Amino acid sequence: MATSSTSTVRPLQLAEVERISILGSESIVCGFHLVDFIWTDIFANLSRASTYVLITDTNLAALYLEKYKESFAVAWAHHQPEKPAPRLLVHVLPPGETSKSRATKGAIEDWMLEQRCTRDTLVVALGGGVIGDLVGFVAATFMRGVPFVQVPTSLLAMVDSSIGGKTAVDTPAGKNLIGAFWQPQRIFMDMAVLSTLPAREFSNGMAEVVKTAAIWTATEFDVLEEGAEDIRAAVLDGQREGTAGLTVASRTPAQALLLRVIAASARVKAHVVTHDERESGMRGLLNFGHTIGHAIEAVLAPQVLHGECVAVGCVLEAEVARRMGHLSPVAVARLARCLRAYGLPTAMDDPLLLKRAGAERMRALRPERLMRVMAVDKKTVGAQKRLVVLSSLGSTLEMKPTSVSDALIAEAVSVGVCVSPVSTQLHAEVTVVPPGSKSISNRALLLAALGQGQCRIRNLLHSDDTQVMLAALQALGACTVAWEDGGDTLLVTGNGGQLHRPDTALFLGNAGTAARFLSTTAVLVNAKDGNTVLTGNSRMKQRPIGPLVDALRANGCEIEYCEGEGSLPLRVAHSGSGLPGGHIQLAASVSSQYVSSILLCAPYAQQPVRLELVGGKVISQPYIDMTIAMMAQFGVHVERLAENEYMIPTGTYTNPTEYVVESDASSATYPLAFAAITGTQCTVPNIGSASLQGDARFAVDVLRPMGCTVTQTETSTTVAGPPRGQLHALPDIDMEPMTDAFLTAAALAAVATGSDGRVTRIRGIANQHVKECDRIAAMCAELARFGVEAENHPDGIDVHARPIAELKDMPSIHCYDDHRVAMSLSILACVAPGGAEIRERRCVGKTWPHWWDVLTRDLGVPLVGSDPEAEAVPASERSSSSASIVLIGMRGVGKTTLGRAAARALNLQFVDLDELLERETGQSIPEIINSDGWPAFRAHETRVLRTALTDSYRTGTVIACGGGVVESAENRSILRAHVSSHDGDAAVICLTPNMDHVAEYLGRDKTRPAYAVTSDIHEVYARRLPLYAESCNYEYLVDKALVSGTAGAGADSAWGLVEREFIRLVRFATRRDLNHVPLDRPSYFVSLTAPSVSEYLPSKLAAITAGAQAIEMRADLLLRHADFADVDLQSADVAAAFTAYVHAQFTLLRHNSRLPVVFTVRTEPQGGAFPSAADELRLKLLRSAIQWGAEYVDVEIDAGNSASSVMAARQNSLIIASYHDPSGKQLRWDSEFALEILARARSSGNIAKLISHASTWEDNLKCQQFVQQHHSASTPLIALNMGFAGQMSRILCPCLTPVTHPLLTAAAAPGQISVRQINQARSLMGLLPTQQFYLFGTPIQHSPSPAMHNAAFAALGLPHTYELKETPGVDELRSVIADPLFGGASVTIPHKQTIIPLLDELSPAAQRIGAVNTLVVSSENNGQTRKLLGDNTDYLGIMGCLRQAQMETRTPEFTSSSALVIGAGGTSRAALYALHALGIPKCALYNRTLEKAQALACEFESLFESLEVVDSLERAAEDICPSYIVGTIPASDLYLPEQLFAQPGVALDMAYKPRWTPLLEAANRRKWGVVHGVSVLIEQGIHQMELWTNAVAPAKCMGDAVLTKYNSEF
Repeated sequence: MATSSTSTVRPLQLAEVERISILGSESIVCGFHLVDFIWTDIFANLSRASTYVLITDTNLAALYLEKYKESFAVAWAHHQPEKPAPRLLVHVLPPGETSKSRATKGAIEDWMLEQRCTRDTLVVALGGGVIGDLVGFVAATFMRGVPFVQVPTSLLAMVDSSIGGKTAVDTPAGKNLIGAFWQPQRIFMDMAVLSTLPAREFSNGMAEVVKTAAIWTATEFDVLEEGAEDIRAAVLDGQREGTAGLTVASRTPAQALLLRVIAASARVKAHVVTHDERESGMRGLLNFGHTIGHAIEAVLAPQVLHGECVAVGCVLEAEVARRMGHLSPVAVARLARCLRAYGLPTAMDDPLLLKRAGAERMRALRPERLMRVMAVDKKTVGAQKRLVVLSSLGSTLEMKPTSVSDALIAEAVSVGVCVSPVSTQLHAEVTVVPPGSKSISNRALLLAALGQGQCRIRNLLHSDDTQVMLAALQALGACTVAWEDGGDTLLVTGNGGQLHRPDTALFLGNAGTAARFLSTTAVLVNAKDGNTVLTGNSRMKQRPIGPLVDALRANGCEIEYCEGEGSLPLRVAHSGSGLPGGHIQLAASVSSQYVSSILLCAPYAQQPVRLELVGGKVISQPYIDMTIAMMAQFGVHVERLAENEYMIPTGTYTNPTEYVVESDASSATYPLAFAAITGTQCTVPNIGSASLQGDARFAVDVLRPMGCTVTQTETSTTVAGPPRGQLHALPDIDMEPMTDAFLTAAALAAVATGSDGRVTRIRGIANQHVKECDRIAAMCAELARFGVEAENHPDGIDVHARPIAELKDMPSIHCYDDHRVAMSLSILACVAPGGAEIRERRCVGKTWPHWWDVLTRDLGVPLVGSDPEAEAVPASERSSSSASIVLIGMRGVGKTTLGRAAARALNLQFVDLDELLERETGQSIPEIINSDGWPAFRAHETRVLRTALTDSYRTGTVIACGGGVVESAENRSILRAHVSSHDGDAAVICLTPNMDHVAEYLGRDKTRPAYAVTSDIHEVYARRLPLYAESCNYEYLVDKALVSGTAGAGADSAWGLVEREFIRLVRFATRRDLNHVPLDRPSYFVSLTAPSVSEYLPSKLAAITAGAQAIEMRADLLLRHADFADVDLQSADVAAAFTAYVHAQFTLLRHNSRLPVVFTVRTEPQGGAFPSAADELRLKLLRSAIQWGAEYVDVEIDAGNSASSVMAARQNSLIIASYHDPSGKQLRWDSEFALEILARARSSGNIAKLISHASTWEDNLKCQQFVQQHHSASTPLIALNMGFAGQMSRILCPCLTPVTHPLLTAAAAPGQISVRQINQARSLMGLLPTQQFYLFGTPIQHSPSPAMHNAAFAALGLPHTYELKETPGVDELRSVIADPLFGGASVTIPHKQTIIPLLDELSPAAQRIGAVNTLVVSSENNGQTRKLLGDNTDYLGIMGCLRQAQMETRTPEFTSSSALVIGAGGTSRAALYALHALGIPKCALYNRTLEKAQALACEFESLFESLEVVDSLERAAEDICPSYIVGTIPASDLYLPEQLFAQPGVALDMAYKPRWTPLLEAANRRKWGVVHGVSVLIEQGIHQMELWTNAVAPAKCMGDAVLTKYNSEF
């Protein structure tokens, strides 16, 4: 109806806007709070419409829909009050990429037709890129095209997808493949909506903003580089309330900056679109970063966002431009730094990508796959790939993408690099300019920051280390910085030593120089309270800093270690006193950086510093001299009082106007060494005899004696090498003045055969043991890969040269993330006959990011990218979550006991929060409550909790909280923040109790205040239950009643199982062990069908799961339990009861199987038993399974948006996105519907699962074709047909095939078959060839191993055989193990050590034990490469048997016990390793031949706190009083004194003839637990079988087979 007056209508709030022209019309409108302006502009200036259709998604509808509807009415009332308002129709879609499909487009069009929309309809797209692309395509085709308006609500949509008229939908074949160009009549960019963006979405959009500036405008790039914090603040904090920014006058400076950068980016795109609307040339510039970025996105989406992938693509494509010689290294470094400032990843191994995508998906990010994706990129012309090549920041080589060779792109995306040998005909004379010195750069940055005034630093090293230093100095408020000359000059404005406390911990990565310099710098912070934390990566936390901390502490500074003693992280407390000064003594025999750290900061001490160096020979004196010389250049003169004593006056550094950083002398050794080793000539023009750096002497002191011609002036060095192969060895050289250069010298020494002696002995380099890695050990290990022997010494290395021709062909070199290892060995690779593969090429970024460019472009070395297979990394080097683990739950549930057990198992510290509170307050908790009341106690608790999780115990700790910690809303917020701050790596675990057990415990415990008289404990728990749920991200059910009596576990062993499974959950929650199944080979999960897991206990479950890799828990089938028959699942009480029952069943299953769990709630429409009406409960169960630690969670993808929501909450679980069509009528394998469902599954989960029904046998062929097209290990697909006719598809399913077992009462689905049936069928089809397994050794004729293993093969339906192969030596076995049918072997005496030379690789255990008892055959490259792995399962057999015996007896825990090993032969080695693995700290070793015991102890003593060799068993009883005894010698007449068994324990004898050995008889008499040797034989055999089959072994039938033979013969 018509509006007669506007007097009652609110006034319009019309924003002041900025307009941008595109295609001749000012169609882009930017401003703040535009809603009223949008409708007013549409009504006044666009084509009149009878119907307006606003399309948005559910997320945005909740935020903005009512505001837009209200504004529509108000704007029309002001526009034409006398006329009826036109129709406003609203259509709301589910959010996410899955809506961007042909099916959704069709549904929208059908709806519009139903609403009688005609050609005079105007469509408004309110949303991000998905809504804009989809709605634009609808507008382009509806009635052959209707006008539409874009209102982008995400930053990415504003600066990218909304501009240019590209519209499209996704198809199963790819993204945006069907669409049209259809220009919007308006694009309204309302900056105010960005305030609702999550921080990650802001970063996602900023990738496009930075990209645009990088290709177009250097000035705008400078603004982005310098204004990152202000721009972030304007977006994330500036628009939450009010109408600030509506007018120009009301805009804050941050808002004005935000509008500027977004408008500038939009203006560039508008200009490009105007000149190239259909993307024929110039518009291709907007694809900078997208060629590689889209390929990364194809692998990592949806977990990794478009902008995150493009950010990485931008850096990699910039590296290609640098490699081509068009872009400077400085520009690449600036681009990466700018992107990082906006929270974006910049490399393919960036930790951000790993956190988002997970390790498994990251493993799929292989160069070969990326190149395949790029081959079908729309920018590719024919077979020629095209990239946007930068010539500088703000300009491109061409005004269109440039053709680039595949080799250059492949190199950029590769993890490693293959260095080929240079021609012997090479006679180059080259000049190479290394980057700025890292040592000088770091010192110059610190000096200029502490100094007063401005200093322009030129030739600064752009590297990871200097970026860390610069960021830390800015965080401390030491200086402000600006880049000049295109990034070649850094303008530092120092604040004269005025430092403030940083807002967060200073993360220093692996930057040792920064860590040591900043440890003293942090002491200078001008604050009277608080502290500064310095931390780093896992390697930095191993590097020493103790002597520096000791010296500072002795001087009065308050510094404490947050984790391990002697290393970062450090906490520096501030009290206003700074650095006291005066006499400081410092031990300087480990690192000169300690000395430089104090020297550099000493002028700002309270009094002049007299620095005395003590504790032995001072290391690396030239670096100390460098520091003193540079301090003089900044106006502070150090007086040397004696050889090791310095006086530093107080004062302020005066910054020179300009400081030029010398090139890095350590880096200069590499091009000079290239000349030496290849017989060519190289000049480094800015390193000479006048250099501040000790490594400048390398050419004169090392290369000249090796036979090179060296010409050195004050400012340059030229080296000409002798003819190739004629370098001289150096019999003895002290490299203490240039320790970092020893790696280069060692690489040259490897081929220094041109003199009589061939051994180069390098000394004076002890500090190299504690650098980025143990460099001396690393060089010994990696030179060995070339075939060069090197000896590791405490202060040096001996290298035994080999002729070049005898070097091994193409070794694969592990660099230990150490730049100097990579660069030095790349020089050796230049002459090695086959070159070498450098596995980690990017580690050179620490000091010379463009080293590989120099090596190939300047030095002429052929390079290609490589993709090294993952290499086993020692446990000490593995990274896992260091975030502290927090335990919450009712008092009495076991937080302290379980927490201590987890801390022991994971080598973490344990803290009880209540005990910590009592220590800090000096009162017990009852005393606090009695004197001050509960509110005071809660206030103390909050303070202690916050300090623990944000400061003192943030990492490396298991923290047990009080039962009521969740009563405080602030505490709950702190716990949630702990989880979110570690981005999924932290665990807050709620221990769910059996309340009857808790009530019983609380009745006894008087150490804590009782609950109020009116409070029933069950009522308290009911009140806290939702508070616990709000605070935790994992949950563990603690109920011994579930364990006792169900799996053969008695009451004594029940708690041991509870602990074991809790530790497994902790490992899973912290990503230490995700327990996932390899998806590159067939695998199976058994689907349990009974309404209670207890029906399979105590013995059926092990048999049912034999041959499987996982086990499925069907929560829907648990509804068949009598307690839940015909119940209303929508009732809150029933839902809670059923959830508790499912949790108990899940826990019961966990206690009885180590297999990963597939948690499923199958609904009735998809062939299950769960009613569709109870969808809320279904989602609760799925999310709960994630919190319970299920490795896999099966989520149906057709049930609303549940799959995506569960995927978003998945933590460490993998989501199986499944679709089941029990009828087979919809899901046909050759239909487009199958492709659409697959695409939806891929976007909603980690693994796609599509299940149809076979009507004919041919349906299996179609299913198999579908699998062959769409399955890979990186994009896994479970696809099969149900029904009897579909059984063939189960046989051919590539991974995680659901199976049944004869012991199950029913199959979970029609047509399910067993593992045995599948293996038999695959064998008949030729998919599972027969393999031959053996026992190698002598004498072996009575061994029960053939009976054991052949029984297992038969039980699993495997066609393999196991035979005896008795030989006196191993030479006779060469032809056996070379046979293609050889599947593996057991190895016994006398071959356990002599077999090793025949193998390709040893497991870490076999390597440490020094003996092999199992051979495993593995294949790589799709079976093309075959490897023989040697392993040792003897120790696993010992461990397993001792664990079981410990649980069944009252024997003390391993970690608090001592053990005795009798014997010193090969089996003793396994016994010692097993005891170490169990955590036993103290051990004694007895052998009749004392010398053998002593030799063995020397090898293994590092594994124990104490490993003592005893000369008698009486002494063993006296000295250690063992709880565990392992006998490893055949039954003998040893005297076993009674006192040996004085306390409860377990005895294990490896001999199994006779059954009762003297050791076991003696132990049995003293009521000890005993383990017979035959039990160990069976246990280790089970482990062997599982290594060979990658599946659960049929343990019972194996044991029965052994015991049948054993009992008949002995």
